Amino acid sequence: MKSRIAIAAVAALALALAGCGGGSDGKTEATGDGKSFEFWSFTGINQKASVDEYKKTHADVDIKLTEVGTSVETAQALTTALAGGKVPDLVLIQGDDLPKFVQQSQNFYDLSTLGADKIKGDYLDWVIAQSTAKSGSIVGIPTDVGGMAVAYRTDLFKAAGLPTDRAEVAKLWPTWDAFITTGKDYVAKTGKPFVDNAATSVFYQAVNQGPQKYYDNDGNVVYSTSAQVKQGFDYAIQAAQAGITAKQSSFSNGWSAAMADGGFATIAAPSWMLNTIRSNAPKTSGKWDIATIPGSSGNWGGSYLAIPKGAKNAKAAWDYITATQSPASQLTHFVDSGALPTTPSVYTDAKLTGLKDEFFSGAPTGEIYTKSVQGLQPFVIGPDTSAIGQEFQNAITNVEQGKGNAATAWDDALKNIKTAIGK
Repeated sequence: MKSRIAIAAVAALALALAGCGGGSDGKTEATGDGKSFEFWSFTGINQKASVDEYKKTHADVDIKLTEVGTSVETAQALTTALAGGKVPDLVLIQGDDLPKFVQQSQNFYDLSTLGADKIKGDYLDWVIAQSTAKSGSIVGIPTDVGGMAVAYRTDLFKAAGLPTDRAEVAKLWPTWDAFITTGKDYVAKTGKPFVDNAATSVFYQAVNQGPQKYYDNDGNVVYSTSAQVKQGFDYAIQAAQAGITAKQSSFSNGWSAAMADGGFATIAAPSWMLNTIRSNAPKTSGKWDIATIPGSSGNWGGSYLAIPKGAKNAKAAWDYITATQSPASQLTHFVDSGALPTTPSVYTDAKLTGLKDEFFSGAPTGEIYTKSVQGLQPFVIGPDTSAIGQEFQNAITNVEQGKGNAATAWDDALKNIKTAIGK
């Protein structure tokens, strides 16, 4: 799903971007005068919009925002920065990359000492639990949760003779088998790709819909024996072999262009993806709609804001967190960009329940996405979740691109994972 660059290049980037480290122990007092901070984020989510909104009411605060790269590259750069002692004041960490940093909680401010102990009840319990170390230290505050759905092009569905009403579309694919069958039907009628790719829009969705993924509840790796993982992998291979994908890797230039040009008719769309679609395909407003995902629920993504222990301006960073991640602010962010709040107190707010997104044909996005995460049985995310997932996706993409053997893809992925993480 995410591009990779050489670790050496990431290290160089981290050292080039990093500010000077501080000497705070992070236990009792935030550093700095509250007037400036350095902020690392990853690309593709328009973090600048959040910063610009904050500065409307905090014009005296100087924020140096750096979009380091993909979420994987940002996590790698942070690892290098922590080792070198030169860190940003605030960093956005994607959920799959978070566990390894939680295991190194001594490298971060315990946010409960800054006030997180008083606000942790505002967030979904299973989401805040993922950023809480065994010691009780809170490493990060959640910014969003990735409730899942499928975005589809109503104009392309109509041209293919398929229903366009979101309720009727959802009935086409109650299961992933049915989704693939619908894709075959679409391709047969149009000769055009049905979905962007198999790795993220099929595998990454299916594997995120059950109670166990790559780790069991005790933190043991079970990626090679998990029925949930194998089933998701098999669905993706089926989709790749069926010829229903556009073979466009998520977040690539080709993927963005195909989104705008009608190069595929469907895409897995967690709530945060809506803003990506708007940004990449602004002229397609009113041509998209949103339907329930096969399997009806699940979570893809979600991120956390953390303050490295050596931050020189932790006070300003914490002020930013509390202002932008309150229930009211998360609700406003959802209305503006589609990032689903992690604060369940707003799930019954009329601003959320009554929201209809005209870009997506008036779809009731608040209703659709909150249903996809309520009652969800969260799975354990471990320190190597990101690396494991990347190798599975690489194997699927290789088959999709004609570079891999479908018959050996599973075993190939297991071998590469073992090489990558040593177990």
